[in-house]
Amino acid sequence: MTLSQIREAEITSVPIESLLSEVADLPHDDPKRIAAVDEAVRRHEWLVRWVASRYSGRGEDHEVLRQEAYVGLMEAIARFDPERGAFLPFAKLTVLGTVKRHFRDRRRWIRLPRRLQELQADIRAAREELAQGSGHQPTPRELAERMGADERDVAEADAATFRPVSLDAPAPSDPDSTLADLVGDEDDRIDKVVDMEALRAALPRLPVRERKILLLRFYGNFTQAEIAEKLGISQMHVSRLISSTCKELREQVLEMAS
Repeated sequence: MTLSQIREAEITSVPIESLLSEVADLPHDDPKRIAAVDEAVRRHEWLVRWVASRYSGRGEDHEVLRQEAYVGLMEAIARFDPERGAFLPFAKLTVLGTVKRHFRDRRRWIRLPRRLQELQADIRAAREELAQGSGHQPTPRELAERMGADERDVAEADAATFRPVSLDAPAPSDPDSTLADLVGDEDDRIDKVVDMEALRAALPRLPVRERKILLLRFYGNFTQAEIAEKLGISQMHVSRLISSTCKELREQVLEMAS
């Protein structure tokens, strides 16, 4: 085994927290620090792939998401403080936060007030500190206590970001469909709603027999012959009554609309 292979094996066996702690005070261009960062990236490439896959299908190219996730991983490596906890929980939250901010910055349609923007920056910093120490996402109350701010202001700023979702995103109920498939098409029957309501008001004005004939014909799907037999009149008479009654209804509806 060569000297470089021995050194590589030694680096691989060192916990990532210890590895980053050893090089934290070294210059960024120091070979030892560069090797430690490369090792940290190599060990957490799976995290980059996982986050990129999690946010794929939301209107953004997968390679762009992967690059954003790598940016988040590098930020986590640069800001990691071994005294506050393990690296993985902190890296996971940082990478997720970077990708989420990418979507937010790319798709924000409403410019937030400066007060909320400044508060959001403080929230991000406080969230990273608390998350690294506890390993879970802090609540608005925990953030407010950490920042010395009002909990309602923190909750408002944290929820103020508008995050539209692409219509090409998978539908929650059916991964094989998109959100666009759930959007209803135009319903031609909507144009008939006004006419139907006007007709509903005009029907009670008809004589009982004529009203019954229309209900049997158009709602009960009875044939003219069946209606004639039911009422004890001729089919010809039923036909004339339907024709004259429809004409009367049409005139009443037009009169009501004028």
